[in-house]
Amino acid sequence: MTAPGGSPEKKDVRPLATVLAANAVSITGSALTLIGVPWFALETTGSPGKAGLVAFCAAFPVLVSALAGGPVVDRLGRRRVSVASDLVCGLALAAIPLLHHAGILRFWMLCALMAVNGLCHAPGEMARRVLVPDLAGHAGTPLPRAASLYDAVSRGAWMAGAAVAGLLVAFLGADTVLLLDTATFVLSALLVLAGLRGVPAAEPVRDGPPLSPARYRADLREGYAFLFRSRLLLGITVMVMVTNGLSQSWSSVLLPVHARQELGGPAAQGLLASVFGGCALAGALLYGAFGERLPRRAVFTAGFLVGGAPPYVVAALTDTTAPLLVTLAASGFGVGVLNPILSTVMYERVPEGLRSRVMGASTAGVLLTTPLGGLAAGLLVERAGLAATLLGVGALYFLATLSPLVFPAWREMDAGPAPTDAEEISRTEPSPPAPAPGP
Repeated sequence: MTAPGGSPEKKDVRPLATVLAANAVSITGSALTLIGVPWFALETTGSPGKAGLVAFCAAFPVLVSALAGGPVVDRLGRRRVSVASDLVCGLALAAIPLLHHAGILRFWMLCALMAVNGLCHAPGEMARRVLVPDLAGHAGTPLPRAASLYDAVSRGAWMAGAAVAGLLVAFLGADTVLLLDTATFVLSALLVLAGLRGVPAAEPVRDGPPLSPARYRADLREGYAFLFRSRLLLGITVMVMVTNGLSQSWSSVLLPVHARQELGGPAAQGLLASVFGGCALAGALLYGAFGERLPRRAVFTAGFLVGGAPPYVVAALTDTTAPLLVTLAASGFGVGVLNPILSTVMYERVPEGLRSRVMGASTAGVLLTTPLGGLAAGLLVERAGLAATLLGVGALYFLATLSPLVFPAWREMDAGPAPTDAEEISRTEPSPPAPAPGP
């Protein structure tokens, strides 16, 4: 990397370290939410169906914001979006225990506050994620290694947050967990506010046409058009869309209900989630160290087969913690290699100037079924029972993970960076609107 005068540009790891730290803190808060909110809903309503409805209210706005938020992230600035997202999420979560202690919290209020949290979560996470290639370049870190490091830090945060949340819910109550969750979001906002000041890639787009409804629609259409033109990226989006919905049913309803009925409570859930997260962290770190030498499609498929269906089947067949603990350890290790591979493929194939828009479109796609996962699982558990629901979801997960072996487009995963027609696009000089995808 060379500065304009011809001298090598000085490497600076601080912006990348800031994003990694802020994302770790924010995801720790999300892990607290993931355990704290379902238990709060179960404790206050006693209904798996209502817990599933809360999960739906939290997940559906994430989809809405991802569908339309890509152009906004660039126009407002990635730093500003990340800070605002964390602050609003923290305030919405803090309101839940405060209203509960005041005796005025109603079920519809809980749903509404979780909807606000969901609406603001996706833009903030995406704003940090799309910065990774730029910050990795400034830090002198290879892109696959930076993607693996980003995912490993996120996995570690999930592991720590889940373990702490399970213990706190067991000993202090779910409302205390939500107050601590607020503190993590505020800390993440402060880190980004201070640590990314003056970083060009984190600032708003100032050149090019002014933002208008027509320009916004053109920017949005451009991101979706690029995604639909790439068979590999579209195939990834469809597969992860299915598995994300199934995973949401596990985290928001099936595991909490299983822990409540069979495993002894939230401490067991926290232990299982932390072991899964720890092994996923190990998988991400190992892939970061050795993954460049391995065929991506084979590793990706193996990781999904190990990490997808087995936990559902084992949970349906056992009422003790130990077998599920071993299964989730293996599952976590398999899942740990997935995000580094997917992130590297996305970073390689999407030009920097389109990254927020294409990743926004992809995020919307993979979240399309997420709102239904918890809602459907809660209703199925009440009607068919926990074991039957677990086996049914596990069977669907297994079928979904076979797609990289069936569809030829997935072979492109091993081809490395692909040339695009949009390489000349820069973030500060938006291109003309791309044509709508063809049939």
